[in-house]
Amino acid sequence: MDNLHEIIIPNSDLPFKFFIFEGKDGNYIRQKHWHRSVEIFALFEGELEFFIEEKQYSLRPGQFMLVNSNEVHSVHSPKANKTIVLQIPLATFEKYYTDDRFIYFTHSSRLQDEEIMYLIGDMYETYLEKPCGYELKVQSQFYMLIYILVTRYREAEPDPEKVRQNRKLNRLSGITAYIKENYEKELTLVDLAGIFGYSPTYLSRMFQKYAKINYKTYLDNVRLEHAYEDMVLTTYSIGEIAGRNGFPNSKAFAKVFKARYGVMPSEFRKSSGKLKKDNYLP
Repeated sequence: MDNLHEIIIPNSDLPFKFFIFEGKDGNYIRQKHWHRSVEIFALFEGELEFFIEEKQYSLRPGQFMLVNSNEVHSVHSPKANKTIVLQIPLATFEKYYTDDRFIYFTHSSRLQDEEIMYLIGDMYETYLEKPCGYELKVQSQFYMLIYILVTRYREAEPDPEKVRQNRKLNRLSGITAYIKENYEKELTLVDLAGIFGYSPTYLSRMFQKYAKINYKTYLDNVRLEHAYEDMVLTTYSIGEIAGRNGFPNSKAFAKVFKARYGVMPSEFRKSSGKLKKDNYLP
């Protein structure tokens, strides 16, 4: 695995997304989030810390972490690492859903971890080299991986609470999609609740109970990711960056930025200069 050096996100030649983890250089935190796809992080060098539904998992070389659809998670990569990430569309598992279009895979380590790690590593090497017929080989290994997940890791009778949480997060996903499209505007909890027909109190509880994060923190995280990109890509002033990304003022932006990165935005710009694109937040 010597060629884990670039981010690759294929969209046209494979039925899944396949890339190098954006936190590969270390000193990186991906805050709490969730998505519909099933995600696998395969760690070949270094270390990663996962928090899934408030439970911590430490990943070491030769191990992988499987994140289920609509499972709230965060990732911490304190040091440089080599991690291949697969994002598998949920519809891939359609024939194996349990209740309510739901499928759940266990997080516990198994003896077959080595087989999955080999498949993922070889798939990536083949994709980088692109020999004749590479799509066929990669996809055949991908479906073997799916077979292993379905036959060895799938829970046939998932906890009813997990099913309920999945249903709630599906509903929240429509709300968070709206936030991501309108993050630069003023978005109070009251306004958002009115748009989606909830009371502010109920919507606040939904975020806290099912997304494991409060509404304001979620909104700040979305805004911060876009602001971070402006910090390293543009020459806008810090005040302009704050305004462009929905923060009420530069002071509010600086407070959130320092809480995430440990330095004020002005200090960050002085010390880091222009960063490479593959160091951006996702």
